[in-house]
Amino acid sequence: MFPAGERDDVTASEPTAASTRSAPSTVTRSAPVSVLLPTVRWTDACDEVADQLCGPEAFGVSDGIDGEGDAADAGEEDAATDAGGGDTADELLVVCDSPDDPVADRHGDLPPRVRIVVAGEPEGCSGKANAIAAGMEAAANDRLLWTDDDFRHPPGWLATLDADYERRGPTTEVPVFVGRDPLARLFEPAYVIGGTLAVFAAGVAWGGAVIFERDDLRNGEAAFLRDLRRTVSDDGTLTEHLDVAAADRPRRVAAGGSLRGSLERFVRFLQITRYHAPAATAFNAAFGVVMAALCLFAPFVGVTLVTALAGLAYARFGIRRATFLLAAPGVLIAPPLMAYAFARRTFVWGGRRYRWRSMFDVAVESV
Repeated sequence: MFPAGERDDVTASEPTAASTRSAPSTVTRSAPVSVLLPTVRWTDACDEVADQLCGPEAFGVSDGIDGEGDAADAGEEDAATDAGGGDTADELLVVCDSPDDPVADRHGDLPPRVRIVVAGEPEGCSGKANAIAAGMEAAANDRLLWTDDDFRHPPGWLATLDADYERRGPTTEVPVFVGRDPLARLFEPAYVIGGTLAVFAAGVAWGGAVIFERDDLRNGEAAFLRDLRRTVSDDGTLTEHLDVAAADRPRRVAAGGSLRGSLERFVRFLQITRYHAPAATAFNAAFGVVMAALCLFAPFVGVTLVTALAGLAYARFGIRRATFLLAAPGVLIAPPLMAYAFARRTFVWGGRRYRWRSMFDVAVESV
């Protein structure tokens, strides 16, 4: 998470006024939501989402709990009852890997309608995909909202996405990756064009904020979970199984923090697009080479063009950061970095090393 003082240099699209704050006791909604949040430790995001959960009264059902203390701490044994009023209530499932993870210590000290789910160690898939699969199996509700703990969830976030679903079905927000180290900042223009813009325009689900119902999965939930438990990318796999529309609300996501971490993220992102969008990956590689050549051999034209393209993309999403000026240096280093990423046989993510041989052939190795 970023300190609050650093948030004012990004889009103003995140609602912060008191008038946007959700009011669980008065809001009437059509269906409860199960929010899945994979993390190994309790973060601000957990509190932000927990504060937005609606009880049964929001759905016209009498509340079976007093609203205090550990309403959900009875845990994995009876999810629907713990949520109060049967299964007609929102819930937050904080999904970790192991009972030894720090967040598991919160048992006995959880906000209402929050549960800890222990997914277990992944076998043949990423830890994130394994956590999401376990969370979906444990969730009490049909309407699901995936999220992450690396961005701010402003008041009204859950209710707004739920309203989006009521209007147009499965909906995703779009990420804006904000670098925390020099290499990650250099990647920012590429991530805005290849990430933010792609999610918005191409029907790509972002696992940080996507809402859907189980019945929306084209081939059924069982087929989706089977695929999820034998691959790496949770949102890439969801995109293969779900038709989704993007809301015009960027969310700023912290990226990097170390040069090594940013390099591993770049390799992972490229491997994900390689398997889930091979045609787009080939186009991006060719486009990157052409733009790098243009910047080298016709620098005035090339640098002006790529900087202008990045500036337009930043302006489209209300991103007020000077890093669009790094578009040209980013283009120049893109071809060798892409060659490096394609040559890599493994990458590190979340403390594990993955050997991703094909879409559904993943080996998990120790770091």
